[in-house]
Amino acid sequence: MQAKSPKMDPRVIRTRQLIREAFLELIQEYDLEKITVNRLAERATINRVTFYLHYRDIPDMLNQMADNMTTHIRNLLEDVADHSCSAKDEWPELVKLIQHFADHSASYKILLASKRLPLFTERLSVLMMDYIKSKMSSHNAASKAITPEIPNDITAWYGASAFLGTIVIWLRNDMPYTPAFLAKQLLLMAPFRSNVDSS
Repeated sequence: MQAKSPKMDPRVIRTRQLIREAFLELIQEYDLEKITVNRLAERATINRVTFYLHYRDIPDMLNQMADNMTTHIRNLLEDVADHSCSAKDEWPELVKLIQHFADHSASYKILLASKRLPLFTERLSVLMMDYIKSKMSSHNAASKAITPEIPNDITAWYGASAFLGTIVIWLRNDMPYTPAFLAKQLLLMAPFRSNVDSS
């Protein structure tokens, strides 16, 4: 799930992975303010100096984790959009995105479904709002439909909130539906569906 630079030293990648995994374990046991660098380093089987070689402090670590998450998801969405050649496929990126959440469900149950970590939900919410607005703009530009009655920003706020809320509950309930089925249902209910259908 973590975005990785091809030029990054494998030892750096491994150390950051150890720190990340240790944090995900600790956040299930303690409130965020009770997770110290000492406690994190001990759980990751590293020393404090090693932690500070990678992050200034725990907030910096969380920001970098959130950046990695959003960068990875943004790249995933762009990659699927670039390789989708069927005009009949309604937002194939949605299926790929939900599959991504399923593939990394253990981490996302903690990052998104935990009330202790609002940063990750907030970052993903902004990403989804931008994505929805971008998709609506491209579809509206390509169609002859009149301007939608509901402003795009309100539609994006609603769509992103509904999507993330559904994903959180889906994860908490151990993913009772397949990513493809869930994506289809979300599109059927989407407030921006009329914009998609009109193209």
